[in-house]
Amino acid sequence: MLKRYIVYYPQASGSIEEEWEQCRVQIFNDLSLGIRPIKLNIFVNRPDYPSYVQIKKFISDSVTGTFGDICPAFNVSVHPPEKPGNVAVEALFIEENQAGITTRYYGSLPYVVIETDSVKEVWAAGMGDDKHMDDTRRAAAAAFEMVLEILRREGLTLDHIVRQWNFIGEILKMKEGFQNYQVFNEVRSEYYNKFRTVSGYPAATGVGMKHGGVFLDFCALKADETIKLKAVNNPGQVNAYEYGQQVLKGMANSTSAHKHPPQFERGLLLANRTSNTLFVSGTASIIGQETIGKGDVEEQALVTIENIRNVADLKRIRHLTGKDDIGPGKFSLLRVYIKKQEDFTTVKHICNDHFLGSPVIFIEADICRDDLLTEIEAEVSI
Repeated sequence: MLKRYIVYYPQASGSIEEEWEQCRVQIFNDLSLGIRPIKLNIFVNRPDYPSYVQIKKFISDSVTGTFGDICPAFNVSVHPPEKPGNVAVEALFIEENQAGITTRYYGSLPYVVIETDSVKEVWAAGMGDDKHMDDTRRAAAAAFEMVLEILRREGLTLDHIVRQWNFIGEILKMKEGFQNYQVFNEVRSEYYNKFRTVSGYPAATGVGMKHGGVFLDFCALKADETIKLKAVNNPGQVNAYEYGQQVLKGMANSTSAHKHPPQFERGLLLANRTSNTLFVSGTASIIGQETIGKGDVEEQALVTIENIRNVADLKRIRHLTGKDDIGPGKFSLLRVYIKKQEDFTTVKHICNDHFLGSPVIFIEADICRDDLLTEIEAEVSI
């Protein structure tokens, strides 16, 4: 099914409500192009948790009220765009005239199911709750339970997740010797070990949020033999799930002598007879398993882009698919996380030079290591 991404920014500065309204109108007007929204990531700037909860409800009511029966999955997260902006939106669309697209609900959260004769695809966002904002373990478990329930309803399991986004509140914070990111990795490992039976992992991103809690987005895919899933490694990087204990921070959980590393593939290729989609996981300036360019955001951005191009290398894609006639490929989306507002100009200039013509969204987020200044994820149509 033909999908496309569009990035929206407000056309004029204003209050957060005004800036969202400008983006909402742009999205709604684009429906005239014959496309249907599948997933929205709405990134906002909020100074504290109470104001985030307030604006999240305002935007959530606006989204469900605007789109009704064709409501997309959506997530409202505190990942500020470049100042002075308050809102940025990344939207995934599909051609509206295609059959088998349904919006369903888990409580008040919409998710989208796409079905054909050969494929069932589920897009969900914002999985998590506001009850455990100071307890990463409980927040992560609650988010995974929501994911499991949606998958159960649709006849799927964690085996079918191909792309996962993990937003972890105060990701680098240490609490009684435990780092929030490492706590999340332990919970993810527990759920994967219990509920995944296939080898390998999804493509994934794990970045911080300004406030506590854990929220998950995912794409799950159940397909017949016409679609093959293939993990794609980067020869210049150690697989994240093979990281040594020395690069994992904080203590292990009480039931294990070892800390569990992040469990995701550098890239995951969805290959069928006529087209290929490559999900490139959140990628940073890491060679082997060590950070490169500490303190230098320009070097980190360039190393990150080189890592992404290594994952998307067409020679290896051709080798994995066994097809020699694969074209050059196109970056259909890039999401760029930047740790510091003062680095936006530098990173934007580099990315826009390297990915001319591709939709790119830039947002502020803490990265999973103290010394990492930027992280980039991508989707490539091949």
